[in-house]
Amino acid sequence: MDNFKVSQIRPNTVFTADVYLDPQFLISPSGCPITLGTINALKEWNFDELSSEGKENKADTAKEQGVQAEKPDLNNQKAKEILSKTEEVKIIAEDAEEIKEVEETKEANPEFHKALEEARNETKSDKTRMEIVQEIYDKYLKYIETIFTTYVTQKKINMQELNETVKELCAFITENRRYVLRIIPSLQLRNKNFLVSHSMRSTVLAITIGLQLRMPQPKLIELGVASVLHEIGMLRLSPNLYMKDTSLTPAERNQILTHPIISYNILKDMNFPLNILLGILDHHEREDGSGYPRRIKGNNISLYAKIIAVACSFEAITAPRHFKEARTTYDAMIEMLKNPHHQYDDTVLKALLYSLSIYPIGAFVYLSNGKIAQVIDVAPDNPKNPIVQIIGKKDADGNPFTAQTNDTDTKIVRVMNKKEADDVIAALQKVGKQ
Repeated sequence: MDNFKVSQIRPNTVFTADVYLDPQFLISPSGCPITLGTINALKEWNFDELSSEGKENKADTAKEQGVQAEKPDLNNQKAKEILSKTEEVKIIAEDAEEIKEVEETKEANPEFHKALEEARNETKSDKTRMEIVQEIYDKYLKYIETIFTTYVTQKKINMQELNETVKELCAFITENRRYVLRIIPSLQLRNKNFLVSHSMRSTVLAITIGLQLRMPQPKLIELGVASVLHEIGMLRLSPNLYMKDTSLTPAERNQILTHPIISYNILKDMNFPLNILLGILDHHEREDGSGYPRRIKGNNISLYAKIIAVACSFEAITAPRHFKEARTTYDAMIEMLKNPHHQYDDTVLKALLYSLSIYPIGAFVYLSNGKIAQVIDVAPDNPKNPIVQIIGKKDADGNPFTAQTNDTDTKIVRVMNKKEADDVIAALQKVGKQ
């Protein structure tokens, strides 16, 4: 194995074999360019040499050398069906932005508290399916925590057990999608174990998108495994970095930027499949080439990575943290659909939209008939008018009353802000304990 001076390596140099900082720490897989950011970080950390069994190719970019990552098939028939169901994402985003602008200029609806009181009086306590789904969800959370703990203490991951568990999780989400997507982690849970909560929620969203894209079960399981483990490299970094409540310094940010490569290295040594490795390595890449660590773009990014990128970003916007308030799922959907600089893949974004609707599952809304409702499912052919559950209202059989929203008598007037939604949740919890 030959040594190479960091000071003499040009940005975007590609080696013909893996490049290591030491025998255990992979800096760049074979064929992946060593970016300027990586070089600067190594210099800042006072690392003078790298080692590799390969040779240095001094072409300026990976593209000039014909380096290609796995090319995802985003033009399959199922994807085309999704594309044919709706307008361009840009148009939907613009329509939604107009709605948002109107809402932001409205005064708070004076009927809100009246509707909340009605819901409080009419709701009755019983062990709902939602509560059962929450219990099962918590068990999967605990399982992910066990995976991370076992890796930290024993440097092991049971791949077969993980595959079987993700297979069960896929079935659980398929059967309970409309309930699972309504679960939002609490601030207390997020701050107690950020990586576990983030990985679980991202996995739920990624599998949901995969189901919308009609991915076959083996691919769906691989996607789920990649989602569960996509942040495993963070465990090699100081928790102070990803739990910090102030802005990162340049040096700290450079450390964070290494985590996809660390994750790749960890799982490569455990012989995980290449599809999973690429999904994890590339999950911070962006369609326009602005991501990291390889700054690849478009079809050079693996399909799993494209899906995880959208799931992670949506999850991050909606998740509460000790240094920021969570934004509503509606805000997150609008931001994602804007897709500035075309960072995310259109087909994956549309799969997210058709999985959650423009008023995402779980959002509390105020209706034109004066009622409060929660979005519980999507309308297959109309992401603008989801199915809602009217809070406090029962049907003839005593079950929660559901209705599809429309543009007339059951129209969504606005999405409730965080405080209003919290008031609704608190009222329902109080009634449930009575």
